[in-house]
Amino acid sequence: MGMAARIAGWTKSVAAIAVAACVVGLVGLAMVRYADGLGVADLTRDAGFADHHPPAPDARSSDEMEHLRRFPDGAVAVQPLIDATPTGGTLRLEARIYAAPATISRPMRIEGVPGTVIDGGGIGSIATVTADDVSIVGITFRNTGDRHETTDSAVRLRARNGIFKDNVIENALFGFELKQADGNVIRRNRIGSKDLPEALRGDAVRVWYSNGNKIEDNQIVHARDTVIWYSKNNSVTGNRIVDSRYGIHLMYAHQNKLERNSFLSNTVGIFLMYANDNDVIDNVIHYSQGPSGIGLGFKESSGTKVVANDFFANARGIFMDASPYDPDATNLFTSNRIAYNGVGIHFHSDWSGNIFEHNALIGNHASVTVGGTGSARRNRWNDNEWDDWVGFDRDGDGIGDTPYEVWSWADRLWTDVPDAQFFRSSPSLELIDFVERLGSLTEPRLILRDEHPRATPIDGEVGAHVTRTMESGS
Repeated sequence: MGMAARIAGWTKSVAAIAVAACVVGLVGLAMVRYADGLGVADLTRDAGFADHHPPAPDARSSDEMEHLRRFPDGAVAVQPLIDATPTGGTLRLEARIYAAPATISRPMRIEGVPGTVIDGGGIGSIATVTADDVSIVGITFRNTGDRHETTDSAVRLRARNGIFKDNVIENALFGFELKQADGNVIRRNRIGSKDLPEALRGDAVRVWYSNGNKIEDNQIVHARDTVIWYSKNNSVTGNRIVDSRYGIHLMYAHQNKLERNSFLSNTVGIFLMYANDNDVIDNVIHYSQGPSGIGLGFKESSGTKVVANDFFANARGIFMDASPYDPDATNLFTSNRIAYNGVGIHFHSDWSGNIFEHNALIGNHASVTVGGTGSARRNRWNDNEWDDWVGFDRDGDGIGDTPYEVWSWADRLWTDVPDAQFFRSSPSLELIDFVERLGSLTEPRLILRDEHPRATPIDGEVGAHVTRTMESGS
């Protein structure tokens, strides 16, 4: 009797341990899936809280910072040369190394030649512009500090109507940092950050409470973000942004124009967060890969026009989260080429108010997916080209005689079960899908319907027209 009781006790203990292990395993799996599903939220959070507030003053005194700076031999202090330049005059610097810091507090023009370098000595920022109508042309800015809380930058702008063009920024945490600086032109600069992990680099261009600036034709490589906060009427045009986190990130930034930019191998091409009435026109966004890879992302943003862009080979071409947020507004997507992405368009949840007209969705593993059990039917779909549409055009008008529809058959299992993505396009999943279509035991969910799909290719009518030339050699 005693032995039987002990055996029963052991059996109960083993069972309890097994149940506990199962519970822990299920909780762990749920947490993994939850984290995977919130990859975009984590990314936007990382862009994060600390970045949205003005940095605290540097606790170090000017004398302490000067003592810590280390310059190459023969470097000449640049500030006395600036002080000696008359208001409205021109300072022409020779091809040599000059020692920072520099403060420009009067209107003037500073010109360099190939080999003109202003070195920051590895501490703090290099140049601070507090006067309107300043031009800086042809200078290499090198070696800022590495402190995020003080936004160590190559050029800090606190003024209006300046021109900053044809400069090179090397080994600088932040590139151009604008704070309440309106009407400036930042053109044809080559901008990089420090050789740090992606999240620890600084921003190539940071615009904060600054309106009407032009950021044009810059080459940005291996930075963190190009970010515009609380600002409007800025134009970001003709830039090439490579190997960064956010190509362009708008936060509470309205009425800006993003046009003819090229984004290659960034985590996210463009992200609009709480940003309304912006234009996204004629951009090429490709190879945004990884768990958070997105070509163009929306978070509670309304009134956007997305016209004639190329979204190519991204994990997700377009990502929609609670957008448009204004119930009286829409987001318009027209004449875009959305091709060879993992998912062409992904909706985080069932939402309404978006218009998708005259776009070409070609070669995507899935054209449209919706998180959870919702659908995309409450958005307007019309006159789009779908490469998996099957039907006829008997009257030859270029419009299909039957609608294009997406249903939640078994081939969509991977959208609800992340672990099943390993089996995408596998014979086993295709077989399950085939059997379900032969005799479905449950009613599949209709994801979307385009009543007038294109029956003929519209390749020449969609996609970026100017920007594609820039990326032809990529």
